[in-house]
Amino acid sequence: MAQCNSRKARESNPACQVEVKRRTDEHPPQITVTFVNGVEQAFDATSTPAQIIRTMILEKGQTLETEQMFREAGESWPAIIPKEELSQPAPGVNPRKAEEKKQ
Repeated sequence: MAQCNSRKARESNPACQVEVKRRTDEHPPQITVTFVNGVEQAFDATSTPAQIIRTMILEKGQTLETEQMFREAGESWPAIIPKEELSQPAPGVNPRKAEEKKQ
């Protein structure tokens, strides 16, 4: 929570809000994340490392950003890529040079 509530995190994502609710019952600690699209995801705070939660939040954020870009461009989401196009090389990419860079 400290990372999400830090000055740097708040400046980079002002829409992110951190709300702390302390429990007084016997329920195990839990972290609930509500994304901009309203979807909530709960994490068991006793067994899930903070870094894993952070990574999941970042990945979901990237997906939501991509979805928003598609919708703003008037494209459907999720993008359906025909099976035959998956094996085609991307335009403007030299597969040989890309392969050389991996090594």
